[in-house]
Amino acid sequence: MAQQRQPTAPSAEPTPHVAVQQQPERREPIRQFILKTHSRCNLACTYCYLYAGQDAGWRDRPRTAAPEVARATAHRIAEHAAAHGLREVAVVLHGGEPLLAGADRLAADVERLRRTVPSTVHAAVQTNATLLTADRIARLRDARIRIGVSLDGGRPAHNTARVDHAGRPAWPAAAAGLRLLARTAPEAYAGVLCVADLRHDPVAVYESLLDFAPPAIDLLLPHGNWTTPPPGLPAPPTDPAPYGRWLTAVFDRWWAADRRETRVRLFEECIALLLGVPAATERLGLQPFTAVVVETDGSIEQVDSLKSAYEGAAATGMDVFHHSFDQVLAHPGVAARQAGLAALGAECRACTLVEVCGGGHYAHRYLAATGFRNRSVYCADLTHLIRHISAHLSTAATPLPRQATQ
Repeated sequence: MAQQRQPTAPSAEPTPHVAVQQQPERREPIRQFILKTHSRCNLACTYCYLYAGQDAGWRDRPRTAAPEVARATAHRIAEHAAAHGLREVAVVLHGGEPLLAGADRLAADVERLRRTVPSTVHAAVQTNATLLTADRIARLRDARIRIGVSLDGGRPAHNTARVDHAGRPAWPAAAAGLRLLARTAPEAYAGVLCVADLRHDPVAVYESLLDFAPPAIDLLLPHGNWTTPPPGLPAPPTDPAPYGRWLTAVFDRWWAADRRETRVRLFEECIALLLGVPAATERLGLQPFTAVVVETDGSIEQVDSLKSAYEGAAATGMDVFHHSFDQVLAHPGVAARQAGLAALGAECRACTLVEVCGGGHYAHRYLAATGFRNRSVYCADLTHLIRHISAHLSTAATPLPRQATQ
């Protein structure tokens, strides 16, 4: 298992983003468009990588997107979908807290997209749930916008870092909003996103989230890297994979259940990759990454997680008024995330788990001196998780029955 030491840099790294050994033969089109509907948040979570992290670019952006930004964005998505013959695209309404823009505004933006884009538009909103009311939930549901909720666990003690700007706990409003969503609009309920926290018992966190009847749970690792490590890393030699152990504890509880209580996307993605099935994720595997962000001023950026690395890491220098999404595909950072093995350093390319791990989340590879061509700061944790899940699959595997002959 890899130890938590800093990676050795390649001898030449001309830009902060990796210089791939060769461009992919065919660039994959953008399939997920993350639209910033509001650039501010009604919460002031103490750990937030976006508002309390390395990149303060949000301060210079308008709070909401002007109508001309929304129109230009719809046109650019339609242009891209038509050029690549995309039958479906995904749109995620994001922030900040997107509901600060109002449910009517979110619904109107999605309705404009569906009128403009010659593809099926699957829409979702990611919210902290504090602003969910019966009327807002109904408006989003009727507009066929699925609702995902970010929460640190299903108990007040799990959410002490989630406070508003006056320091008041967000838990009462978030829990009430989430319960209302689960009770009144289960068909619009996309699931819960939860970041692993070593301070809390993993099984207790998982079981507390089950109380909200989520159709799916996304377990994420805290954003950090070799220059700005996440909490608990570098890990001591006595416990080289604390996040790996945290996740495998949840996996064992999930795997051993006598019925599927919920989907856990990280585990399902890992299982798929171990079985040789491509998984649609940015945290595992070598498949091309196909998402971009449109900010409230119309700027086109890479995903927000890169802002945990350094100021401007997500910037492309492009916007929806002057650039197509095909032009965005040529950006070095976007190209690197579509290059598979070519974007990884020698250490990762030589690893037996690379087809499953894929080098880990791109943002977690960053080291200030060398850029992103490093293994993940969570390398030992991912190794632990993948091998643990692989062992369970090997134990559970049984030969498939032969097909009856005619």
